[in-house]
Amino acid sequence: MKIIFRPFIAVLSFGLFTAPVAQAQSNQKSNLNHHIMENQTIHYRNIKVNGLHLFYRESGSASAPTILLLHGYPTSSHMFRNLIPILSKKYHVIAPDLPGFGYSDAPDHKEFAYTFDHLARTVQAFTEQLKMKRFAIYIFDYGAPVGLRVAMNNPEKITGIISQNGNAYEEGLSNEWNPIQKYWRDPSEANRLSLKDFVSREATYFQYHHGVSDPSLIAPETYTLDQKFLDRPGNIEIQLDLVKDYRTNVALYPKFHEYFRKYQPKLLLVWGNKDPYFLPQGAEAYQKDLPAARLKFYDTGHFALETNADEIGTEILEFMGTLPK
Repeated sequence: MKIIFRPFIAVLSFGLFTAPVAQAQSNQKSNLNHHIMENQTIHYRNIKVNGLHLFYRESGSASAPTILLLHGYPTSSHMFRNLIPILSKKYHVIAPDLPGFGYSDAPDHKEFAYTFDHLARTVQAFTEQLKMKRFAIYIFDYGAPVGLRVAMNNPEKITGIISQNGNAYEEGLSNEWNPIQKYWRDPSEANRLSLKDFVSREATYFQYHHGVSDPSLIAPETYTLDQKFLDRPGNIEIQLDLVKDYRTNVALYPKFHEYFRKYQPKLLLVWGNKDPYFLPQGAEAYQKDLPAARLKFYDTGHFALETNADEIGTEILEFMGTLPK
């Protein structure tokens, strides 16, 4: 009996001793998994800013450093759907839809001034309502002149800038801008009407596919969703107002360059080198004012995240690790 009983007691004691440890390890692992899942969960939110309802995506721990993602034309925060889960493992990510785009309000162009100054003021108010005191900023296409206005007006808040085909130099403007520049020089009704194809289904498809070596990487819901919003009643006038006002961005380029030279913000350039609108020379030009900028070209088009989200995400994570808190 003793021979049988002692091993039994030993096994029972060992089980009683190890069970809490195993349970603790299991709980710890469960908590870690929950934390990771929580960080990668994307929340879809709305906030009222200056009388407008703005839609935004948010992910990651609110205690982590923040990255503000600003989309371009003709898309919305939907363009970041593959990037957000990569970044939110370590960072707090916020991606709004600009007024007139995506799920944010799109008031009639006679009731809301669709200018880049106004969009920037709206984004500024958005960041203030969310109490964003320090953040890095990702700028793309239209998001570049909006984001750079915010950065220029709040240099103390910007920890770093990621420009993905976000132009700030005249060298970056391709010949595709010629009809638009004609409208800038002569904003007649005839020149405005000549640009209506700018918002056509064919033009949207072209933006996503030009320069892409493997078209099967372009998810059809991208250009389909963008076109759905572009086709809303009155939206063509919104977009033509913004096309007209884009000339103010080019006029501001020297001011952006002054900001770069004075504050020397840390900069990462991740650029699709087959972009039909913003040429590689526009990316290289940044290094005139920010010689320490890191530049990485990708063999793709305008919407580089559609084909190279993993590589771009890895570059951003490495870049973010070099930024001040």
